[in-house]
Amino acid sequence: MAGTHPETAGAASAAASSAPATAESAASGPPHAGGHGPGGAGKIGLIVGAIGVVFGDIGTSPLYAMREALAHSRSGGEAELAVLGTVSLMFWALILVVTVKYVVFLMRADNKGEGGTLALMALAQHAIGRRSGLVFLFGVCGAAMFYGDGALTPAVSVLSAVEGLRDAPGVGQALSPFVLPIAAAILIGLFMVQARGTASMARAFGPITTVWFLVMAGLGLSHLVGNPEILRALSPHYGVLFLIDNGFLGFVLLGSVFLAVTGAEALYTDMGHFGKAPIRAGWLWFVLPCLTLTYLGQGAMVLDDRAAAANPFWAMIPDPLYWPVLILATLATIIASQAVITGAFSLTQQAVQLGLLPRLTILQTSESQAGQIYVPGVNMMLLAAVLILLVLFPTSSQLAGAYGVSVTGAMLVDTLLAWFIVRRLWKWSLPLSLLGLAPFLAIDLAFFGSNLLKVPQGAWAPLLLGGILVLIMWTWVRGTRILTDKTRKDSLPLADLVEMLRARPPHRAPGTAIFLTSDPDIAPVALMHNLKHNKVLHEKNIILTVRTADRPRVDPAKRVSIEPISEDFKKLTLSYGFMEQPNVPKALGLCRKQGLKFDIMSTSFFLGRRSVVPSAAAGMPLWQDRIFIFLMRNAANPTDFFRIPPGRVVELGTQVSV
Repeated sequence: MAGTHPETAGAASAAASSAPATAESAASGPPHAGGHGPGGAGKIGLIVGAIGVVFGDIGTSPLYAMREALAHSRSGGEAELAVLGTVSLMFWALILVVTVKYVVFLMRADNKGEGGTLALMALAQHAIGRRSGLVFLFGVCGAAMFYGDGALTPAVSVLSAVEGLRDAPGVGQALSPFVLPIAAAILIGLFMVQARGTASMARAFGPITTVWFLVMAGLGLSHLVGNPEILRALSPHYGVLFLIDNGFLGFVLLGSVFLAVTGAEALYTDMGHFGKAPIRAGWLWFVLPCLTLTYLGQGAMVLDDRAAAANPFWAMIPDPLYWPVLILATLATIIASQAVITGAFSLTQQAVQLGLLPRLTILQTSESQAGQIYVPGVNMMLLAAVLILLVLFPTSSQLAGAYGVSVTGAMLVDTLLAWFIVRRLWKWSLPLSLLGLAPFLAIDLAFFGSNLLKVPQGAWAPLLLGGILVLIMWTWVRGTRILTDKTRKDSLPLADLVEMLRARPPHRAPGTAIFLTSDPDIAPVALMHNLKHNKVLHEKNIILTVRTADRPRVDPAKRVSIEPISEDFKKLTLSYGFMEQPNVPKALGLCRKQGLKFDIMSTSFFLGRRSVVPSAAAGMPLWQDRIFIFLMRNAANPTDFFRIPPGRVVELGTQVSV
């Protein structure tokens, strides 16, 4: 179910691969950007790994999607057309949204092998050749929608599995009061283990989810054989007749039908981790057939017994198999939730690198897998949001009312960003671009509009969370831009300072000084304070800037760029991709190849720490100033973020008003 994982091993997908690194993928070597994965056993390993991570979300939708769609139909699932129409709509949603839009079309729009909303945003900016406010807005909205989805996915998926206790043979009534506490306990435990890393758990993701799909397919097939008339639902005209028969309610029903395809965007966001070929093969030859059999079987079950419409998935299970399937379903939903959580971490890393969020503490939880990261602040935020959602919406049916709007919003953003790719990068003509994207846009708008009708039922929750995150990102980007402009206006150009120092040389101190700055053309604040208060200049001075490229990764050979200014000063630029974590000391080691050597024990790093105070006179409104100042004060220490040895750091502060 769910997730623009980053959009995230990430990303969710996202973008960021949202995948925790599986044993299979690790053993098979790095993914191939063009989708040319390794053959033989390596490719099978990647397919199994993808089934566990990429398809974990969409694989839990059968727990509740059919139930919700039938419950909201005019007949409540009593009429034959309601059953045939619901199955038909779900099947064709899987074909059009997942297969055609994502597998066939969007997976071609990769950013050096990576996918996801932020990767697509960066690619669109690159295609345009300049910063576009519209593209930026789409990217921010897509990222915010993912966080809303990331809070709902664990809640609705785990709760929908644990609710199977209510239908457990013989003990369902006695266990009903414990459903919500058990779901909450599972989710709290899942979030608590994030700090320890999930690499060991991830080894089981692929096999467990593969078994889950096979069990669902087997259950569906057993009922399909008993009532093959349900195969008529594969014809799209039953879906059309069903929508017409329900009138405006048919449009509302699309919101419930959409639950069958939540998680579709994970195919795109996780392709950088597994490669295009394994994901496409896993979907076309395994996951799609299993899901089709599952929904056909549920439809056949309801045709045989109309009472099964109340909970068709659990009604399919024979009593002797009920508990094993219940345990397997719970494990599958935990895996789906894990993928979204990891995707949120990966998306956060990308957002920080792209300047959409302040520096956050990002911890590496695996020495061998670069994608295994943990972001404490995001983890606690998601846990709090999940628990609040469980209190507000204590059943999966109520959560399903809130679910969907964030996922459809993210899918709509993907389509809108794809417009810039096909027009500017692929050079498609206007008629061809409209022909290619208009059908996807129409489908996305229909699903998004239908889910917006659920605002009174709970869709306000992800919209509210997404709105808050858009405000935070907009405030951070606008505030940093104002701060940069003000600093540039009040500062001395570096070239002018170098000339002044040449004319009136200050006292020289031995060793090397490295001044970190975001703008290498002006004299860093720390350098000016060092000259003003300490009245010294080091023998060697490096103006260091860390840049984020619009690519997921930068070739180490192109990491370092050195520009001499004078005998005493050099500009040093370190470039990183938006999926990489900066490591300044490691990058400085690459400078030796270009003739610039560093003795870390005789090198001092100077950081300028700005104390920001609000100002009502200019810039942002006062309330927004306070948000920006709060974000700055809670940003991670640059020493830790850039992995600079703390014993070699000197911080010099100044006060700035915004």
